[in-house]
Amino acid sequence: MKSDFAISLSGAAVEIAPWLLGWILVRELDGETLIGRIVETEAYDQEDAASHSCRGETPRNSVMFGPSGRAYVYFTYGMHYCFNIVTGAEGYGCGVLVRAVEPLEGLEIMRRNRGRDDVSQLTNGPAKFCQAFGIDKNLSGHNLAEPPLKLELGGQIPNEQIVQTTRIGITKAVTQPWRFYVKGNPFVSKL
Repeated sequence: MKSDFAISLSGAAVEIAPWLLGWILVRELDGETLIGRIVETEAYDQEDAASHSCRGETPRNSVMFGPSGRAYVYFTYGMHYCFNIVTGAEGYGCGVLVRAVEPLEGLEIMRRNRGRDDVSQLTNGPAKFCQAFGIDKNLSGHNLAEPPLKLELGGQIPNEQIVQTTRIGITKAVTQPWRFYVKGNPFVSKL
């Protein structure tokens, strides 16, 4: 039986992606708590040529095929991790890439993890966010209703404060307007 949490996150990635703006990620790491507000997302769907799930289920992408409410973490460019929230019905591969978060608590740990002091550069991109929050493949498949990485409902972002545009850093399906971010937020990866 699906939990209420998983049901709330189940749906088309392109619908869930803007809704996740304002949600809170709470990361327990080495006895410390890091907290950030999601400010930028991108949707990916198995009918989408840019999605890891577009060619069907494989050992690498199996988490994307459900259940919803799980973390899908992958390694890219031989050096970076990226974190996604699985959103589709079980058996359908889709999810939302978290591109950026606004750091709220645990700044010293984030600075240490990133090796940087400038707060504006700690979490303003998917790889930076994962490094700051200590997110790696060990969390792939993790239920985001539970520690050590928990997703919590935050303040709803009004529609007039949400910008919708094309996704960044992909070579396929580049015209899909499936990137969403909070207008004017200084932690968005690229304005």
